[in-house]
Amino acid sequence: MARSRRQVVQAIVSLAVVAAIFIGVLPQVTDLSEVSDEIAAMTATEVGGLLLVAAWNLVTYLFVWVASLPGLSYGQAAVVTQATTALANTVPAGSALSIGLSYSMFASWGFKRSAITLALLVSGIWNNFVKLGLPVLALALLAVQGEAGGGRVVAALLGIAALVGAMTVFALILRTEGTARRVGTLAERAAAPAFRLLRRRPPEGWDRAVAGFRAKTIRLLGARWHWLTLATVVSHLSLYAVLLATLRNVGVSQDEVSWVEVLAAFAFVRLLSAIPITPGGLGVIELGLIAALVTAGGDRPEVVAAVLVYRTLTYLLPIPVGVVCYGVWRRNKRWRKSPPAAEPPLEPLPA
Repeated sequence: MARSRRQVVQAIVSLAVVAAIFIGVLPQVTDLSEVSDEIAAMTATEVGGLLLVAAWNLVTYLFVWVASLPGLSYGQAAVVTQATTALANTVPAGSALSIGLSYSMFASWGFKRSAITLALLVSGIWNNFVKLGLPVLALALLAVQGEAGGGRVVAALLGIAALVGAMTVFALILRTEGTARRVGTLAERAAAPAFRLLRRRPPEGWDRAVAGFRAKTIRLLGARWHWLTLATVVSHLSLYAVLLATLRNVGVSQDEVSWVEVLAAFAFVRLLSAIPITPGGLGVIELGLIAALVTAGGDRPEVVAAVLVYRTLTYLLPIPVGVVCYGVWRRNKRWRKSPPAAEPPLEPLPA
């Protein structure tokens, strides 16, 4: 009952935030009729080009799954990627629920529980490494061009601190089994008060779990770290490419907002919108991008038009695609099988 109440409250808060941004704030930013005119002025060639870039962006994350879960086919990766994205974009706390859906889909295809958990953890860690690293890269590029402002420096320093902290913990876990066990024990002690507050049993056995995670991670990364890194970087940069292409096709030129400034806006907004206030960051990401790009020198109607088109391609478009993929998972019985008795050997990635 308490969980249901929390979900209802979270849904109400999300709807309130979205309504406040789209109904209360955006009309104050610019004339929406001018925004509509900017979108309508796009040619068929420009729209077609954006659809191609958006389609590539939808495809890229499946490479991350194939690299992190040995034995997964590209078709299965495409289905799980789009179905979970649609869930994350439509339901409050959808990101957490999408992890559960991923788990159910992988399990139905015969993957062992330990392999699924490892794939979820490693892909999540690599995603966060890249997400924290992009603001650092953007700040360095801005500094080269003499455009690194104080606010950007502070945000980048926070990103650097978080990135260094995360990589340090990860390196300590991989260093030795004893270190991994100590990290697990410390994490268990740190989490105990929160478990007691939620009236749950204190966690136990995290030292063994982290040690097991270490052994399996070394095995996986020893064979595939380069493919996993490349796939993750390509996935993030492809999303950025959709934003850059949308801005240019709507009319925001390089002289108004350079590609480096677009990268900085993209990186910092993604970093600051990590807290899941609304499903898929709806409203929060739009407002953050508009503020950053207008501050950088973009024309307000053009920037608002570009951001709305960008979010249509990257937030709304995956929803119907994901619904279709969820139906494929429910109906396609040929992929269903029981988990193997032993872990499969690491095979080369399919071409």
